[in-house]
Amino acid sequence: MMLDDPQERSAAAGEYVLGTLSPADREAFEQALAGNAALQAEVYYWQDRLLPLAERVRAAQPEAQLWPDIEARLGVVTMPTSASSSTAPAANDPMWQRLQRWRVVSGMAIAASVLLASLLVLRAPGPPAAPADRYLALLQSPDKSTGWVVEVTTGDKVRLVPVGATAEVPAGKALEFWTKAEGASGPTSLGLIRPGQVTELPAARLPAVGERTLFELTLEPETGSPIGRPTGPVLFIGRTVRL
Repeated sequence: MMLDDPQERSAAAGEYVLGTLSPADREAFEQALAGNAALQAEVYYWQDRLLPLAERVRAAQPEAQLWPDIEARLGVVTMPTSASSSTAPAANDPMWQRLQRWRVVSGMAIAASVLLASLLVLRAPGPPAAPADRYLALLQSPDKSTGWVVEVTTGDKVRLVPVGATAEVPAGKALEFWTKAEGASGPTSLGLIRPGQVTELPAARLPAVGERTLFELTLEPETGSPIGRPTGPVLFIGRTVRL
């Protein structure tokens, strides 16, 4: 068993709860279970979902003729029942071993069917995610020359890409990246960037995004703005449009 793989770990935990692991695999699984929090979580997951299934099925006593019919189909010779010969078949009787193997295999097949059905029903993929929104902003300098492009994909990332001449950054200074949604009380810093290099960051860093969201680059001290608001001149600025 490859318990480091999430899918293998989940499947093994399901089989462990159902009781279909071989003795050797079960022993190895229980040894790994003691100190593996991820494995314990999978076992709890399958216990919570599989054990309640037993409550939906009423206990039933099989008909008395069930096993004799099965034995007859398998060709098992039934020992006569009497006071002098009421012993069980010998463990090394080939026919008895064949019947025992059939019982084990049939039980495992039923359990595996339940596990497969549970995997398909309980972990079926949900509805497809809605398509992500995309926005683009051209950041221009005060003289209207374009220096950067901001690409935003909701639920994914923000990319800041240099596309033209970028301003020289004096020693002891740095470029800081800011955003401000339309109507917001103030801008939010997205961190320092390196001139002329592509910068990527998670879209979750944005407090909000939509049409006309403002992005700008300002010149700040080399460690960034000390007050959480722009303190230096705006070098490039622009607003988003929806694609």
